[in-house]
Amino acid sequence: MIKDFILPDIGEGVVECELVDWMVKEGDVVVEDQPIADVMTDKALVQIPAPHAGVITKLYYAKGEIAQVHAPLYAVELDATSAITTETESVADPAQVVSQPTTNANSNANAIEEFLLPDIGEGIVECELVEWLVAEGEMVVEDQPIADVMTDKALVQIPAIKNGKIVKLHYRKGQLAKVHEPLFAIEVESTAHATEVTQLVNEANTETTTSVSAEPVAQGKALASPAVRRLARSLDINIANVPGTGKSGRVYKEDVENFANGKTATKPVASQLQSNVNTQTLSTAVASNTSSNMLTASDRVEPIKGVKAVMAKMMVESVSTIPHFTYCEEFDLTELVALRAEMKQRYSSDEVKLTMMPFFMKAMSLAINEFPVLNSQVNSDCTELTYKASHNIGMAVDSKVGLLVPNVKDVQNKSILEVAAEITRLTTAARSGRVSPADLKGGSISISNIGALGGTVATPIINKPEVAIVALGKLQTLPRFNANGEVEARKIMQVSWSGDHRVIDGGTIARFCNLWKQYLEQPQEMLLAMR
Repeated sequence: MIKDFILPDIGEGVVECELVDWMVKEGDVVVEDQPIADVMTDKALVQIPAPHAGVITKLYYAKGEIAQVHAPLYAVELDATSAITTETESVADPAQVVSQPTTNANSNANAIEEFLLPDIGEGIVECELVEWLVAEGEMVVEDQPIADVMTDKALVQIPAIKNGKIVKLHYRKGQLAKVHEPLFAIEVESTAHATEVTQLVNEANTETTTSVSAEPVAQGKALASPAVRRLARSLDINIANVPGTGKSGRVYKEDVENFANGKTATKPVASQLQSNVNTQTLSTAVASNTSSNMLTASDRVEPIKGVKAVMAKMMVESVSTIPHFTYCEEFDLTELVALRAEMKQRYSSDEVKLTMMPFFMKAMSLAINEFPVLNSQVNSDCTELTYKASHNIGMAVDSKVGLLVPNVKDVQNKSILEVAAEITRLTTAARSGRVSPADLKGGSISISNIGALGGTVATPIINKPEVAIVALGKLQTLPRFNANGEVEARKIMQVSWSGDHRVIDGGTIARFCNLWKQYLEQPQEMLLAMR
């Protein structure tokens, strides 16, 4: 049985990619999960694996050509086992579904289709089902959010690709869902009834809207499916200008159509009603549990998974393979605090939060110019040291899904305000758990702001393969002697460095820290060093 492999969605908004390299040739026998091709999107290099074993019969693109999402990438002759499997489930496209026709009393030729969980990240084979956003028996429309799933990197929302009725949810909340396996089953209406379903659902949403509804979310970068993006392009609409009524400002087809017609969309009150119900239920449960816990108490065991599991693995690997040493220093940031307060009034906005962090990052980048070893990476057997040209400075964010370390790319080429804008964007995304994999990759040195939670001194663990990390303590007003021997109130912060002692010695990190300190304690020196 010869089957086309359909190039799946490989990134939000990505509709095409460059075929960088074929890792097989026509006639090759491949096994499940064997790498087939490397493709390049506008964000990252992605490797496409084989979902099933078989013989490659056709490669549809030459090296360097542009491959289209949802179009055939290659053809494969499946082996007998896979051929039998495909009678009941799709292997051509992880985002496609397979229909099993059924009939109802009205003979509308409805079909039950299994939605296969698509590739949602490079190398990800499973994810945790965080929350179902629909229930069995519920009518849904195309692009409506169905579930939130958690990978080891971020929270991802899965939308419906067709109109229909949810007939089966294959996983319970908290279970691990497998990529390329059924996530839910949907009864798809016949073509004649598809429009009717959409109309009914939309009418239901309209009837349940509230006169005092939340404002739609307008975004710099819209959250929308490829189908919605295509609709916006066909109407010559910049989708970034369309207010989204979905969760986190997601833009639906109705939002685009309303925008094109000059209408203002409103969010359904259903989610608020559900929230109220959940709140009441939670209150009842808490009261019941409180009463029960007065009588008995038991240990609670929960698995370590998702981002927390990845962090645990990385931290163990870091401390077991890198000889850490710590260096601490005290910074007097009185002058910088005053400068930042003045600039904040003039330059802060919704898109730019002018915190202290942009100054720390820019000053660090300037110091790296003099001490590039702090921005290096060492190979696994410590035989080579790579000095990174880009100053991609990471910042640890305490998100709702665990510790994430997105990084600001090329700080050496950005102004303080440009760094501030990137920090604002990354912090907002990371705290919601929806930071993109590209923003998490490629870091060269990291900052951990423990002071935001009240700490003063720490021993941070290096974010391997980087060679240094610094922890910022809380900013305190403390008495210090000035040059005349008089006691003054000064803005003091403790900083704690951890370095890789295989490539960085104490003298180097001390001199680097002194220069960094000079730029921060005397902001005019930092401004003069910028070019």
